[in-house]
Amino acid sequence: MHVDPSNEVLATTTFAGDHAEWIDGVVMPVVWKRRHGKGRVFYSSLGHIASEFKVPEMANIFRRGANWAAR
Repeated sequence: MHVDPSNEVLATTTFAGDHAEWIDGVVMPVVWKRRHGKGRVFYSSLGHIASEFKVPEMANIFRRGANWAAR
C-alpha cells in the first residue's frame, strides 16, 4: 500500500514471505491517521472477521481511532 507521507502510522505488519517470497521482510502500515483539511481520517485494515474484535488490543485501537476521528 502506498502511504501518504503525512499519514501518522500507528501500527505495521511485517510479511514473512511464506506465500510470496518477494514480500519477505516488507513492512506495511495497517493502522494510520491523518488530518484532511478540518476533518480527520482514521484507517485500519484490522478486523476482517468479527472475532478479531475480541482481541482487546485490536478493539482498543479501533475504538480510540474512531473516537479521535469523530471529534
